[in-house]
Amino acid sequence: MKEIKSRILLAEDDENLGSLLQEYLQAKNYETDWVTNGEKAFRHFEQFHYDLCLLDVMMPVKDGFTLASEIRMLNNTIPIVFLTAKSMKEDVLEGFSLGADDYMTKPFSMEELLFRIEAILRRTMGSRGGDKESWEIGSFTFDVNKQMLNGKETEQKLTTKESELLKLLCNNINQVLERNFALKAIWIDDNYFNARSMDVYITKLRKYLKPDPGVQIINVHGKGYKLVVDEDN
Repeated sequence: MKEIKSRILLAEDDENLGSLLQEYLQAKNYETDWVTNGEKAFRHFEQFHYDLCLLDVMMPVKDGFTLASEIRMLNNTIPIVFLTAKSMKEDVLEGFSLGADDYMTKPFSMEELLFRIEAILRRTMGSRGGDKESWEIGSFTFDVNKQMLNGKETEQKLTTKESELLKLLCNNINQVLERNFALKAIWIDDNYFNARSMDVYITKLRKYLKPDPGVQIINVHGKGYKLVVDEDN
């Protein structure tokens, strides 16, 4: 029985290359899920746990750069490797600015890609325990798995939606969490009724965090929300 090393999300719209990469990586004991556009890739990332993402840059529905920025809002530590026919300096720089760990320009050798994947996973698996399980938010501790928000004198059990929303805010602490992104990530659909529902959950989270004046969820007009934590508080 083969030992599965890690699970990889492969997003590549070229069916010949995608099929070849999936077959090669699985032969090397990497469980590999292959999808052909960025939107499908994002849905897979929401549903399953992955150890590394291989993303083509030029894809239909949603390009690799957009996909990477959305993945980073959910998980800011998972390694991302871009696969692209583009070798222009601006594109390489954009990829790294989005937090890419590496960049492979087509055509590339399968062996080189494998060496780079193994090097990245050796570097990251030791220091990364997947998604973060707890967050320090000012004087609060947020336990993601137990869905508990514990303060100095308070203990609040969160609903699943409250917990998912607070986790997204924590993943983007002191940065803007885009409203439409949060709606699609948690509610799947960004319609009016779900938007109103999210407003209610934001109000509830503000109430829970109110005992610490150094912690605020602020509205960013026309964009979304920002969890602001005063580091000096």
